[in-house]
Amino acid sequence: MRKSLLAILLVWVPCLTLADAHPVTMWLAEGTNNRIYILGSVHLLRQQDHPLPSVMEAAYDDAEALIMEVDMDDLDPAALQVATNQLGVIHDDRTLRDFMGDGLYQQAVVAAEEMDIPFDMLSKTEPWYAAITVEQLALMRIGFNPMYGIEMHMTMKATQDGKSIEGLETVEEQLAYLDGLSLDAQNDLLMQTLAEGKNIEAFMDDMVRAWRNGDIDYMKDTMLEDMAQYPELYKSIVVDRNRRWVGTIEDLLDDNDDYLIIVGALHLIGEHGLPALLAKRGIRIGQLNESL
Repeated sequence: MRKSLLAILLVWVPCLTLADAHPVTMWLAEGTNNRIYILGSVHLLRQQDHPLPSVMEAAYDDAEALIMEVDMDDLDPAALQVATNQLGVIHDDRTLRDFMGDGLYQQAVVAAEEMDIPFDMLSKTEPWYAAITVEQLALMRIGFNPMYGIEMHMTMKATQDGKSIEGLETVEEQLAYLDGLSLDAQNDLLMQTLAEGKNIEAFMDDMVRAWRNGDIDYMKDTMLEDMAQYPELYKSIVVDRNRRWVGTIEDLLDDNDDYLIIVGALHLIGEHGLPALLAKRGIRIGQLNESL
């Protein structure tokens, strides 16, 4: 892949050399008549994490259309809330304790107290929804906000510039993947989220640094390895979705328009990542660099 990467870079940025560049978490796939940029996203960022690397902004400028995990410019907050409540909120007389069991629930309470999160407020949520809520609370406390995330940043630009945005799946489908996890997998997700919460600021600092510098080895050895410890979660959230998406991306390479595709960074890493899957199909693809 590195040989093909060099060839792509010499075309895309003619004056770029290895001495004045570092990689970013973005790949370029080349079709017969078009280019597809595949950008790994951090869904929540801080104001201080902007501006983004210029190569990402250049990819946006080059693309006629954007494709994200969901169609962000047509997202209906009210419909999202309804779908989340239908799937993530417990509507009978059971509680989160019933889903987790007394022992595991008490461990979660202790971990949540260490994060200063009142766990009883989650008593009527299913474990997967509790995990998402805990993560969002922890991140927003240290300045991470979806308004600064890659998707929202690019959505606002595309709306202003009149570029179309499409989705690889619907919000309802995304929620269904989480709701469809076994109870054991949901509990694993919640406990892992609570365990990471104590050191979340240091973890996020390292993760954003690795993302900005395209440090795939770091992301593979941390994020991917952590996820791979939970095979059901990894298969449902990463592997199966990548296998569905890769065909869509391959079809776009027969188009004449250039596209910027934005998905979570974890979807681009390892043997099941989108770059690896596309390369196996004979598509010319390489990681891009940011000039210094």
